[in-house]
Amino acid sequence: MKKTITIALIAHDNRKPDLVKWVQSHKEELSNHHLCGTGTTSKRIAEATGLDVKAYMSGPLGGDQQVGAAIAQKEIDMLIFFWDPLTSQPHDPDVKALLRIAVLYDIPTASNPSTANMILVALTNRK
Repeated sequence: MKKTITIALIAHDNRKPDLVKWVQSHKEELSNHHLCGTGTTSKRIAEATGLDVKAYMSGPLGGDQQVGAAIAQKEIDMLIFFWDPLTSQPHDPDVKALLRIAVLYDIPTASNPSTANMILVALTNRK
C-alpha cells in the first residue's frame, strides 16, 4: 500500500502555466496525495484540474514562509517549485529561505518539469 504524502506546489508568475500543465498531465497520480501551495498557484491548479489544493497566502505576502514553516513542522514531504530564474522577485529573500529549509529538512525538491517527473516516477514506484 502506498503512503499518502503532502506535496507543495508553487510557481512564480511566468511559470504558473508550466506548473498547471504539469499537474494536469499527472492529475491521476497527484489525486492520491495531499496538495498545497501558495495562494494564486493553488487557486489556478484547483480551477484547472478540480483537485483539492490547500492554499497558503500568496508568496510575496508570506506564503513562501508559511510553506517553509510547514516543511520545518514536517507537514510537507515534497516541494515542486517552478521558480523563474530570469525575473527579479521582490520577495527573493523568502524564496531563498524556502529553498534553504527544503534542503535542510531533506525533502525532494523540483524546480522544473524534468525533475518533477523524476520525483513522481520514484514516488509512483515506491512500495
